[in-house]
Amino acid sequence: MPQSSARSSFMAGVRDTVPMLVGAAPFGMIFGALVGTTALAAWQGQLMSLSVFAGSSQFIALGLMAGLAGTLVIWFATFIVNLRHMLYAAALLPHVGHLPPRWRWLLGFLLTDETFAVVDSYYRQHPQARLGHWYFLGSGLSMYANWQCWTLVGLLFGAVFPQLQTLGLDFAMVVTFISIVVPQLLRLPHLAAALAAGSVAYGLNDLPFKLGLLAAIVVGVAIGMLLTQWRLHKSMPGSVT
Repeated sequence: MPQSSARSSFMAGVRDTVPMLVGAAPFGMIFGALVGTTALAAWQGQLMSLSVFAGSSQFIALGLMAGLAGTLVIWFATFIVNLRHMLYAAALLPHVGHLPPRWRWLLGFLLTDETFAVVDSYYRQHPQARLGHWYFLGSGLSMYANWQCWTLVGLLFGAVFPQLQTLGLDFAMVVTFISIVVPQLLRLPHLAAALAAGSVAYGLNDLPFKLGLLAAIVVGVAIGMLLTQWRLHKSMPGSVT
């Protein structure tokens, strides 16, 4: 494997992820600022970003900690929220399944909503890319470094400006998620998952503790996984349709 080719693929992944880095920056800053409103020390907030690296789960964990929820409740809630990554993994598995375990574990840890959007688009355009895992690594590592940087900024400035999280910076993340979700709706499993999750979330909106949202995630992921497996089975040679 030529080193120059691996490096160019890596840098291409970094370059194509830049728009996502901009959208995630306010999100990381708000997380860092919110840590200062809880009983967590600043180093614990940074450690959470370093070890968990899942924005939605980190925000939910902070909220549950503030409400004095138990450890099992926090684990269960964050597990449910992160179930969507099973859809991401199923979509990318045909492209990375041949890699050795050390690569799959690393790329799995770095997989986020933003990285999935970038890498999935890349594989759709280059389905036979031999160095796609280097592109994946470049995208994932750039998001990881970006999240750590802006968490630290939020931790530092949150202590100086306690109302930093009220400035409306979260709007940038909403726009980023819209840009991630809409292109994915061209695929039947993703469209069905979005419609099912949206319907359940709307119908169960009145449930306490955001239980309707958690139920919507479970239903959406289940529908998406079932349809993804069905399409994979249908595309296998010799399958009966």
